[in-house]
Amino acid sequence: MAPRKKKTSKTTDSKVHGVINGAGEVVEQPIVSTIRENFMPYAMSVILSRAIPEIDGFKPSHRKLLYTMYKMGLLKGSRTKSANIVGATMKLNPHGDAAIYDTMVRLSRGYEALLHPYVDSKGNFGKFYSRDMAWAASRYTEAKLAPICAELFNDIDKDTVDFVDNYDNTMKEPTLLPARFPSVLVNTNTGIAVGMASNICSFNLKEICETTAALIRDPNHDIKSTLPAPDFIGGCQILYDEKVIEQVYETGRGSIRLRARYNYDKSQNCIDILSIPSTTTSEVIIERIIDLVKQGRIKEIADIRDETGLDGLKITIDLKRNVNPDILMAKLFKLTTLEDSYACNFNVLIGGVPMVLGVKGLLNEWIAFRMECVRRRTYFDRTKKAERLHLLEGLAKILLDIDKAIKIIRETDEEIEVVPNLMIGFGIDKTQAEYVAEIKLRHLNREYILKRTQDIEQLEKEIAELDDILKSKARIKTIIVRELKAIAAQYGEPRRSIIIYEDTVQYVEEAAAVPDYACTFFFTKEGYFKKITPQSLRMSGAHKLKDGDEIMQEIELSNNCDLLFFTDKAQVYKAKASDFSDTKTSVLGDYVAAKLGMDEGENAVYLVATKDYKGLLLFAFENGKAAKVPLEAYATKTNRKKLTGAYSDKAPMTAMLWLDEDKEVLFSASSGRMLLIHTGVLTLKATRTTQGVAVMKLKKGQQLIGVKAYAEGTFVKPQRYRTRSLPGLGALPTGEDKGEEQLSLI
Repeated sequence: MAPRKKKTSKTTDSKVHGVINGAGEVVEQPIVSTIRENFMPYAMSVILSRAIPEIDGFKPSHRKLLYTMYKMGLLKGSRTKSANIVGATMKLNPHGDAAIYDTMVRLSRGYEALLHPYVDSKGNFGKFYSRDMAWAASRYTEAKLAPICAELFNDIDKDTVDFVDNYDNTMKEPTLLPARFPSVLVNTNTGIAVGMASNICSFNLKEICETTAALIRDPNHDIKSTLPAPDFIGGCQILYDEKVIEQVYETGRGSIRLRARYNYDKSQNCIDILSIPSTTTSEVIIERIIDLVKQGRIKEIADIRDETGLDGLKITIDLKRNVNPDILMAKLFKLTTLEDSYACNFNVLIGGVPMVLGVKGLLNEWIAFRMECVRRRTYFDRTKKAERLHLLEGLAKILLDIDKAIKIIRETDEEIEVVPNLMIGFGIDKTQAEYVAEIKLRHLNREYILKRTQDIEQLEKEIAELDDILKSKARIKTIIVRELKAIAAQYGEPRRSIIIYEDTVQYVEEAAAVPDYACTFFFTKEGYFKKITPQSLRMSGAHKLKDGDEIMQEIELSNNCDLLFFTDKAQVYKAKASDFSDTKTSVLGDYVAAKLGMDEGENAVYLVATKDYKGLLLFAFENGKAAKVPLEAYATKTNRKKLTGAYSDKAPMTAMLWLDEDKEVLFSASSGRMLLIHTGVLTLKATRTTQGVAVMKLKKGQQLIGVKAYAEGTFVKPQRYRTRSLPGLGALPTGEDKGEEQLSLI
């Protein structure tokens, strides 16, 4: 029959498409139904059977491989060819040999992707930090299970976990491994399913075991106190952000920033990069740096090469003369993946349901899982001991009259009647009678039976102990804590990733992107700012200002410097001079409060321009106190735009003054008195909000109203205004000095 043409649907509420049935006919079928029937089962299979790990920390492919190696006797035996392992694993994992071998490579010690690898490898297994370093074929490499796998398979034969049939119903395989430690958080695990993904970072084994034990003892335990941060293979640096760590610990999501670790070799004038974030490769970094050099954005590098060898990763960067390695690395951190982010997504299958859990939630789920494993193991041991005790109790009854037992067996005509006759003769059940009947003739003596029945009392004690454990969750938890401590002591290693804090991290801007040229800054009383080049300044006329406004500061520097605008709300706003456009004297300039987004009612009152944050700031307050703070106290590692607590707000500020070094400064009071002091007598305070020390004695109702740098020759007799100790009263100006205006603010 020829296929019929697809009919056109007259309905508009559901879309249809044509499918060909077994008879060759084109049949209309709703798209929604097709997706539900075909795509959804595929999606669920990927989520549940491939990409998402379970509470034991393994995906099905990992678990099938490791269990196969365990059944091959590779936990204690010698290594075997990887090809043998791959072939045996195909009995459980119906995939190609390449996919299985790739899985084994990523679990191996040679690949160096895991803090605690599960496969003890020999041969070339590649490296996780190299994109181009391929691993050898499976026929050349050898492998066995690493010693830590003993903690994964311990008691697996004691009914601790469920077993199911493999894909062709010829073998049994475990649904989970009875891991004795939280392996789900000890090693990195990444998977991409359909519509969801999982990305679990690794933690230090010793810290995880200590944290889990503490959480078992106290459900309200603060896990940050024993688990400060993740721990990554290779030893990269972790940029510690407390809010991000808290978010990861609570929700299982968050982005942790990682940095490469490097050393500077002064004798060779080169930088050796010894570790990189686990999210990148050495080839990507080298190619990016070469591109930056070609673009002219990095000019400090003479050569770069990959010197990775038997000692591990090593990228060497040769520097040009007089290059600061720390500044160069800060620039490379910004422009390359030498600094990268690890996006955490703790998505784990819990009872067949994908759940995104924080660290504490995952540990609680593992504790519940492990408690069930210990309970099942204890019940298994109890059952075996009870069966053994039952047999020995029957054997003990035979001890009462061995001759009678022999007589019953001898006088029984048919073999099938031996067991029933023993049951009747000694009052034992069928199981006990079967056990007695199977004893060899040479063992039917008092010595043999006494040796076997000596264990009855010990077995009774052990069964009572196991019964007590089964009844008590507290005892089960104690067993788990004891096992965790033993594992931490045996397999624990020092932390590899170094934790560095945000305020110690150095950042730099791209200097090449900012042209540097001389310019003059003008700052007015009303808060207007102008940046004018020398050429424009020479050709300009008078400044255009608002009515009543005046220029308070004029500073000559360059376009590539920092501007610090101090406000009347004890805050400072930081900007780059390049953020402001070049202008002319004929315009008003930029209104700083609006340009920098200051708070409502806040006004800029003083400007400091600097390139190196050298010098000091002198703050004078109306109550007669003064504070001296180094300008470097306002330098920040990060490119922060606003700093609170710029100076003390305990008393109104009269004026502030930037000085390149300690010098004489003139203080003026509302009483008319003046005091001349050298700022060297003031103690330099590192705290920005220091209230300072009393400098000028003031009577009730008097205020400090003016401060300015003293110019030599201002007073005929300057000694009159100096003091030997602080605070000083100062002196009224003489007739010779009254002509000078002393009360202007700077």
